[in-house]
Amino acid sequence: MSIFKMIKDIIRHQFVAGVLVVVPLILTYVVLRFLFESIDGILSPLIQKTLHYNIPGLGIIVTILLIILAGFFTRGIIGKTIYRYSERVLVKTPVIRVVYLAAKQLIEAVTVPQIKSFKEVVMCEYMRKGLYAIGFATARIKFIDSPDGPRKMVGVFVPSTPTPISGVLVFVAEDEIIPINITVEEAVKMLVSGGIVSPSELTRVDSKLLKDNLIEGQDNAAG
Repeated sequence: MSIFKMIKDIIRHQFVAGVLVVVPLILTYVVLRFLFESIDGILSPLIQKTLHYNIPGLGIIVTILLIILAGFFTRGIIGKTIYRYSERVLVKTPVIRVVYLAAKQLIEAVTVPQIKSFKEVVMCEYMRKGLYAIGFATARIKFIDSPDGPRKMVGVFVPSTPTPISGVLVFVAEDEIIPINITVEEAVKMLVSGGIVSPSELTRVDSKLLKDNLIEGQDNAAG
């Protein structure tokens, strides 16, 4: 082995090792920066207008404090009653109702594993034939588009990378859905990491589990 080839192999190995260290840090920074700027931008203009000068990060600190206070408040009897009444008003208000419930259910599905809004992790062909996307099965619907009768479709939420709280909803024929053997939490890690944090293999699981877990599409907003 020539010295040039030895140097080349060493550099390549060090580069791979560096990628494993640096890329997760970069992705973490990108996600946190996106969240920081988004949340900080909610209250920063108001604070700047009140104090007449800008303090970077103060908006997010105030937002976090308000979230904690809201958590304490809604745990009490009075706060819980006010929250339930306010939510009842929101879910009966046109336009606001749709946005509020969709946002709430999406955040719960991604951040609270105990709430099974996403029933199964699946793969489906997306954008073109032979290109597969990871998604979360949500509900089963019947699509009536011909005299031959309805087709069974499955709603699949395909999250964005590296911020899985946004994405697109697609409806896929039930027989084209591929349930796979990972949990929602593992899928979220895969999406946030851009595929770096991935299992060594993905395996198709019994589609009967998917059918048993999915609910029929319906308007459950008022509940």
